[in-house]
This record gives sequence, C-alpha cells and structure tokens, in this order.
Amino acid sequence: MQLNEGESRLLAGERIFLNVGTHAAVPDAPGLAGAKPLTHVEALELDRIPEHLIVLGGGYSGLEFAQAMRRLGARVTIVEQQSQLAPREDSDVGEVLEQLFRDENIEVATGAVALGVEGQSGSTVRLRIATAGGTRVIEGSDILVMAGRVPNTQRIGLEDAGIKLDERAYIKVNERLETTAPDVWPMGECAGSPQFTHVSFDDFRIVRDNLNGGQRTTRGRLVPYCMFLDPALGRVGMNETEAEHAGISYRISKIPAAAVLRTRTLSETRGFLKALIDVVSDRILGFTAFCVGAGEPIAVVQTAMLAGMPYTFLRDAILTHPTLAEGLTVLFANAPVARESKKQHSAA
Repeated sequence: MQLNEGESRLLAGERIFLNVGTHAAVPDAPGLAGAKPLTHVEALELDRIPEHLIVLGGGYSGLEFAQAMRRLGARVTIVEQQSQLAPREDSDVGEVLEQLFRDENIEVATGAVALGVEGQSGSTVRLRIATAGGTRVIEGSDILVMAGRVPNTQRIGLEDAGIKLDERAYIKVNERLETTAPDVWPMGECAGSPQFTHVSFDDFRIVRDNLNGGQRTTRGRLVPYCMFLDPALGRVGMNETEAEHAGISYRISKIPAAAVLRTRTLSETRGFLKALIDVVSDRILGFTAFCVGAGEPIAVVQTAMLAGMPYTFLRDAILTHPTLAEGLTVLFANAPVARESKKQHSAA
C-alpha cells in the first residue's frame, strides 16, 4: 500500500475484503480531458455557482446535479447521446423528465454526440456536438462529466494475487461474491454490482452471512432505485422496454399522480404511477413512480413483489388516508390493459 507521504506499508490478514468503488469515466472526445472537466467530486466541492453549467450525460446522477444547480441559480444545459433522458427507462419516463427540465428552463439536447471541447472548465468552455439537425457549439463556464463509471481496479496488484477481472475491468465474481483467489471478497461497484449504496450494503450482508455458514447469493435480487429529483423518479422490477426485450407479455395499469389524493394535499401533482402485471399469475412484474415521494410507494410494491402477492392484495388493502401508498389502491383498481410482447408475437 502506497502512503500519501511516499512511503509504503504492507498489511497482511487471513481474509481480504475489497470495496474500492469506481470513478467517473471521461469520454474520449477531443479536448475534453484537457479542459479539466468537473466530475461529481469537484462539483460537490465548488464554492461558487457556475454561470452556465454544461452537463455531459443525461443519466441518473447527471439529472440530479442538473436540477440542483439550476435551482441554485446556474444556467444549465444537458447533453445526452441517447434519444432520451434516463435512457434505461421507458419512453414515457423520458418524455416527462424532458418536460420537467424544460419547464425549469434547463436546455436539453438529446441524440447529441460530443465532437470536441475547447477552453477550460471554470473559465470558458465550448462543446461542439452533432445532432440530427446538424452540428452546433454550446458555450458555457463549466462542464460536468456524468457519462458512466470506471472501476478502481487498476494498479492495485490484483493480478499478482490471482484475482481476475471481467471484460469491463470489474472484479470477476460468482454469485457468492467469491473471486478467482481464495479468501478475497469484493463488494459494491468494483464487483460489478448495481451502483447503489443499498446494493453495496446487501453485498456486505451476503459475504457476512456466508462466512457464518449461510448460503446467500446475488441471484435474483430485486433491486429498487430512486432518483432524487423534484419530483422523484423510482422503479422496482421490470419496465415495459425490459419486458419487451425478454419476450414477456404483461398487463399495464397507469394513473396520473393527481389521482393520488396525497399529491393534492401537498400541491405536487406532477407525474404518474405505472405497474406491469403478469397475465397469468397476477403478480407484479415492475412498478415505476414519477411523483413527489416516489421512494415510499416503491418500497410498498417491492414488499408485495418479494412476497409473491398478486396485485389484488394491494388493490383491496385498506391503506391510510391520505398517504402516497394509498394511491396504490387507485392504481390497481384500474383494469390492467393487456400488452402482448412483440417478440413473443413474432415468434408465434
């Protein structure tokens, strides 16, 4: 281990646990690295509000930073390479997110490829992009790179210890989070786990329990997430895009957030709730909420999914009024509309 003072130190133990995380990926656009862009680390350490912040990447973290900076007073432009914001979500989610940001006077450029950068972040920076409408230059004071993560697995001696990496440079593990070397367990992002704090904690629980005779694995984990925008966006289980790709037919129930009485008492009615339901078992396949306090009904639906309950249990439950969870009775009271998988239909 190399110390900050330049000296080295050797630590020895019977077991090694690795939780070295990831760092921000900087795309290989000409001039971008030389412009010294902000990452989430530098952005959180700023002692000033950028005059015009260009956010390169319209994923979860990029959107959270964009809205926060705009509300602090910065002019903000989001540049996303894919055709919508939050590309892993359904198109209806991308549409409402873009409308939210436009309503807050945040400029959004989707389907935009970064061609090159000139200048220095913190002074003047010019980003040239290509879109379906041609090329253009966006000039700002700062550029924030939120375009993915790279595992911190290089130059730490893993290969000397017989610890193999996968094709993306994450530590290669089995479902018990065991590596190719004995008595070494990685956890969290460096193990290729979903990049959420609550997943890293569950990795720890798996390793801890197995060391005490358990048989826990990462197989089949139901991982929720919440993007802390205002209003928030959360999901657990499949969305429509994933169900289509998997060839799974489903029924869908969707309501506007205004149909949840709690959103009216809070005067926060923007958004919607949507659930995917299995056509045979009535079990919930997935749930998406874009509304105030979205993380709370997400936890309720996740509990029902873990228990294997049909959606009718939530439909018929007596839930406290007025709460966000109460809206689930409204959502599931709507007769679910059948959606046959296009992949399954073509195969037939």
